Amino acid sequence: MEQSGESTDRHGTTDGDERLVTGYGGRLFLLISIGWFGVTIGRQILPPVLPVVISDLGITPFQAGAALTVLWAMRALNNYPGGRLADQLSRKTVLVGAMIVLTLGFALLSAAIVYPLFIFAVAVIGVGAGLYSVSIRAATADLYVEKRAQAFGLQNAISMIGSASAAGVAVFILAIGTWRSAFLPTAFFFILIVFLLHRRMREPYVLDTVDLAVTETTQRILGTTTVRRALIAYVLWFFAWQGMIGFLPTFLQVEKEFSPALASAGFAAVYVIGIGVGPLSGAIGDRYTKLPVVIGSLLISALGLASLLVSDSLVVIAAAIFTVAVGFISFPPAMQAYLMDTFDDASMGGDLGAVKTTYGVVGSLGPTYVGLVAVQWNYSIAFGGIVVCLLAGLLVVISSWHS
Repeated sequence: MEQSGESTDRHGTTDGDERLVTGYGGRLFLLISIGWFGVTIGRQILPPVLPVVISDLGITPFQAGAALTVLWAMRALNNYPGGRLADQLSRKTVLVGAMIVLTLGFALLSAAIVYPLFIFAVAVIGVGAGLYSVSIRAATADLYVEKRAQAFGLQNAISMIGSASAAGVAVFILAIGTWRSAFLPTAFFFILIVFLLHRRMREPYVLDTVDLAVTETTQRILGTTTVRRALIAYVLWFFAWQGMIGFLPTFLQVEKEFSPALASAGFAAVYVIGIGVGPLSGAIGDRYTKLPVVIGSLLISALGLASLLVSDSLVVIAAAIFTVAVGFISFPPAMQAYLMDTFDDASMGGDLGAVKTTYGVVGSLGPTYVGLVAVQWNYSIAFGGIVVCLLAGLLVVISSWHS
């Protein structure tokens, strides 16, 4: 298939055209990233409103953490099939299908007045997010080779904007209505994305049986020492990230006596800082080597979180949140590009999906861990355990770098 004299591969992407914001590739990259922006802003409204959800539904912090775990576990479980479907069918088929599932999930969440419906809604959202998240990485990898880490970093920055915006949306929504009020407009936004993906993507829809090849993929992934070590580090980072970010607003309110608005501002600050950190991390990884960036991110994350735990000064807490943001958000672009470099082009979607499913399922237990420890002891002890996870991940990556 050709348009405007440019050749395209089987996924409809343009060969040799690595423009980040212009041309067919740049426009497609921005569209799928804006779709992920919508997923992020809808999903990240939950942590800032979690104290209100706990009160409104009459649930415990453990039950709230379990709901976040369901969201992330369902996302993770669908990463691998999403990647395999994107490889064997078409990127367009999975991206559009995932958006339809997300539309249903957020519509259900807008009506969740009881805990079981709340759990079911976040599970549906997790399914759609899992299918979409790997498909956009695969589509992005189709578009970019030399600028792959930069593209992942820019995509990460767009996601950060969505997450930062979510905190402001949460404060606004709670001021004028209930915590459910933001989710129906999100569903309508996804309907618009479905329409644009349908119109703009050059690929056809493909419906066929798909061989998930679980055994072959598992052997290919776990049979490589490099990927095994990266996977262990990713599990530890994701567990720490989900536990920290899911309860950061609650931690700031309970342990540091922040107001809900100030706690939401602290949550938003992580993502505002991440807007610049993600692309910078990717650019450094492309220019030099990726593993030193990963090592630095884990070390900075641990130092920032430890500082947050021991300080009661507003200035020091703000500096600690800045450090936490720099550390945590610089990890994914470099690590994802590092993994993509090790995968075969023909199976990279499925391989990345398998890795994301593994670290996502285990790492999704982070919020449940924090909620459980907070019920038994307090949030500070729970966050201290997260620091230990980061240091363990740091040791794993260092061992891989020097092997």
